[in-house]
Amino acid sequence: MTLKIYGIAASRASRPLWVAHELGLAHEHIPLSYQGGATRTPEFLALNPNGHIPVVDDDGVLVWESMACALYLAGRFQGEGAEPLAAVNHAEQAEILRWSFWAVTECEKDALTFLMHTVAMPEERRKPQLAQEAERRLLPALRVLDQHLQIRRFLAGERFTVADICVASVLAWVQRSAELEAQCPRVSAWLARCLDRPAQQQVRALARRDSGRNL
Repeated sequence: MTLKIYGIAASRASRPLWVAHELGLAHEHIPLSYQGGATRTPEFLALNPNGHIPVVDDDGVLVWESMACALYLAGRFQGEGAEPLAAVNHAEQAEILRWSFWAVTECEKDALTFLMHTVAMPEERRKPQLAQEAERRLLPALRVLDQHLQIRRFLAGERFTVADICVASVLAWVQRSAELEAQCPRVSAWLARCLDRPAQQQVRALARRDSGRNL
């Protein structure tokens, strides 16, 4: 087996793992945690000198940064009998690139703040005001996406692509937001469709397993 994906599924490694499961790719999942020094060993730093997960090792081709990993796998592989996740024309490629980078620049920081201060951190460390402020900052961007989804079910073209994986993997962090559901119903419905996919459910099962292993 030559394709390896490093990183616990309860991390940004969920993005390339989601792609791999959508395409049915044979791969080795190496569930390294971002805690405890596992990414600071000489062996791992030889893969990613930044010391972060995820890393994709495709027979010696190394890719880091979670969005880059997802985009690389989608473009590099096509699954057995699966619809392509990568673009099939320049118009789709434009949509995939712009929405993937949009998720990082416009949403990820505040979505993570919301997640940390609602469910991820121990309750005594949470600051509800920070979650509310992050939610408020996110809403203008989410309204842009809601408008985009007014006449389509997915982000690029007429089918599920890696753009949906990249964006949904970020917005999953705010799925519990009451304001998201109230003010951006199309985003809420699209997100539910994405997160209900069997491949995403498989990755969530991995995340639960990995979380138990790394306690």
